[in-house]
Amino acid sequence: MPEASQDVRHDWSLDEIQALFDLPFNDLLFRAQSVHRRFHDPNAVQVSTLLSIKTGACPEDCKYCPQSVHYATGLQREALMDKDSVIEAARAARDAGATRFCMGAAWRSPRGRDLVRVAEMVSAVKELGLETCATLGMLDAEQSRTLQQAGLDYYNHNVDTSEAFYGAIITTRTYQDRLDTLQRVREAGMKVCCGGILGMGESQADRASMLRTLANLPAHPESVPINQLIRVPGTPLADAEDLDPLDFVRSIAVARILMPRSHVRLSAGRTEMSDETQALCFLAGANSIFYGEKLLTTGNPDVANDQRLFRRLGLEAEGATCARAAAAADSAAGA
Repeated sequence: MPEASQDVRHDWSLDEIQALFDLPFNDLLFRAQSVHRRFHDPNAVQVSTLLSIKTGACPEDCKYCPQSVHYATGLQREALMDKDSVIEAARAARDAGATRFCMGAAWRSPRGRDLVRVAEMVSAVKELGLETCATLGMLDAEQSRTLQQAGLDYYNHNVDTSEAFYGAIITTRTYQDRLDTLQRVREAGMKVCCGGILGMGESQADRASMLRTLANLPAHPESVPINQLIRVPGTPLADAEDLDPLDFVRSIAVARILMPRSHVRLSAGRTEMSDETQALCFLAGANSIFYGEKLLTTGNPDVANDQRLFRRLGLEAEGATCARAAAAADSAAGA
């Protein structure tokens, strides 16, 4: 069970965080696992599924993203999906063991009628007994309230990297734009999903600074996705250098120590990770993954592979029993 609130800090210094990164690997993992066990079931993993409900033609110039209109990646533009197709995908995700369903749209910011349609999707997915999440770009206060009233539980809006390195990756929106959206989401009463991407050429100091930004928010993000760059041909980062797997594990461990109550998600890039690297990430405090064969437009380990890995490690999907019960109830209602 979680301990007293004074164990959760929001005043970390860069020197303190850098000192965590500099610990011997075994010492860092021991500390991270010790924190993890105080606040979470060490053998439970929260499972989410991500669906691209509107693909491509994004006006932003994020150098890692195949959906940007600025880069020739061969990705075909797709219009906003219809609600019935989204519900079908959400039901399949739930029946496969997911407890949260995230809908992503390649927008700078959603517009009028599109937001209404997404809100309808959110309400319908919520009725399936799933937690709901969306990532739709920047939101204003009214848009945030609309999504909250529709039943949206989580809003994903990553900071991606440190404020100092941010301009080398994105020029079409500012770091403060991202923080402003996070604040509006909080004020509307939704939970926050916010993390970053490793392997874009950033330094360890940049990783420490990014995690400090998250850890020193007035409230920690309930979900913290830590992504490994997927190098997509046609994007400016297609030829980025390999990321040392142990550096990735270190970042997971530091995130766990800084934000002990958050779900730290082992997110994009798992297709390039060995089972052993993923096992180290779980040992370091990761307790959430995306489940399914695709993350928006890029590959992800299939469900069968993840189930085999869970069995090998003795892990179980968090809330799996509740998800199975909801699926059974849905099936009975339709009989």
